[in-house]
Amino acid sequence: MPGVVGLGALAGLGAGCARQASVKADHDAVADAWAMAEKIRQQVVVPTFPERTFDVRDFGAQAGGSYDCSEAFAKAIAACHSAGGGTVLVTAGRYLTGPIHLLSNVNLHITQDATVAFKTDPKAYLPAVLTRWEGMEIMGYSPLIYAYGQTNIAVTGKGTVDGQANRTTWWPWKGNNFSSVDWGIPGVPTQTEARNKLMQDMENNVPVEQRIYAEGSYLRPVFVQPYKCTNVLIEGITITNAPFWLLNPVLCENVTIDGVDFASLGPNSDGCDPESCKNVVIKNCLFDTGDDCIALKSGRNADGRRINIPSENILISNCKMRSGHGGVVIGSEISGGARNIFVENCEMSSPDLERGIRIKTNSVRGGLIENFFIRDVSIGEVHTAIVIDFDYEEGDAGKFTPTVRNIDIRNLTCQKAVKVFQVRGYERSPIQHLHLTNCQFSQVGEIGVLEKMDNFVADQVFIQGVEFKV
Repeated sequence: MPGVVGLGALAGLGAGCARQASVKADHDAVADAWAMAEKIRQQVVVPTFPERTFDVRDFGAQAGGSYDCSEAFAKAIAACHSAGGGTVLVTAGRYLTGPIHLLSNVNLHITQDATVAFKTDPKAYLPAVLTRWEGMEIMGYSPLIYAYGQTNIAVTGKGTVDGQANRTTWWPWKGNNFSSVDWGIPGVPTQTEARNKLMQDMENNVPVEQRIYAEGSYLRPVFVQPYKCTNVLIEGITITNAPFWLLNPVLCENVTIDGVDFASLGPNSDGCDPESCKNVVIKNCLFDTGDDCIALKSGRNADGRRINIPSENILISNCKMRSGHGGVVIGSEISGGARNIFVENCEMSSPDLERGIRIKTNSVRGGLIENFFIRDVSIGEVHTAIVIDFDYEEGDAGKFTPTVRNIDIRNLTCQKAVKVFQVRGYERSPIQHLHLTNCQFSQVGEIGVLEKMDNFVADQVFIQGVEFKV
């Protein structure tokens, strides 16, 4: 797909040439952008599967929630794959299992009356596999549902996958590391030491196969992580009680996430985090999470720059966000960049929703973030409606200056916000071409911060009924 035309294309014209030409160019650029969004919608086609069914009960699975069904799941998936593909069926009951590793042409289908519950013994998630953890490559605990290098895979149905994490299981490993809540339990180790060591290993370019961060490291596994997969479908299921991030496709292409209920309020309970993925559609989903609802990522720091693959061509539509650190977010592990991101027809509201639209990075992360288009978004209650933050976590403490440009927000309404804006770039790298059109913010505590920007446009923007003038 071609890149989107930049909104600042006419920035070099003299003032006398007029605003009219610039407005028309912006209008045309936005129209071209949304035509591209439509191409993404049409080109991301869900995988299909042969009409073969492999019931896990036929491979020894037993409902009830106490019998270990790990071997039965593995056998059913292997048989389905060997036969050329089909559906592995989970129905009628609660099934306890260790990690599930999907293979090509397998659709794991969980019916509405079924729950797949995952074991809470960390040893069940060994041996270590190649995974990303907070945007860094490691050999770590297997994700609860994992696939590596597979094609045509799916998890579907109206059933539930339950990570069984809580204040005494998995979550205490967080401790108080970068958290306003201390999740720790006296005497239980936390992730802090291993996380700090991993940061150093990454910066020192330690080979990934030598980064062993499974047993004894206390880095919680991702719940669902397809890694280097093509044609991925996650549809209809409820994902709850996650040890860590809920859904984290990494280096995948052609991904559809449709009608998923993300419900987990633990530490780092990000809902959906596509990372260095291309051609992704996220639609009709509900988010009630303990961290960002949707966060687009592309690797952290040295790893993100080494791999250097952006998240691109991503369409988010008809989703609802409740509690979370942010509704639709780019960052903070964004060192590989992000481009051509589209958000439409979404609703956000909760007294526990901290931010609506959010970009977070800094000069340690870096990254080029460009072509971010938002339209027809309704925010009920939020702390800060629009955030572009170059001072996240470490702040301006590195040598990788981020670039953020070409952001267009149209037809956004917000009923109640403590602040409208928290937008601040750097003097050496101002936020470029942030355009708001036809946006209304009804009940507001304060306008907030708008600093270090280049070509900020507010057209028909009203704050508490008064037109906002730049």
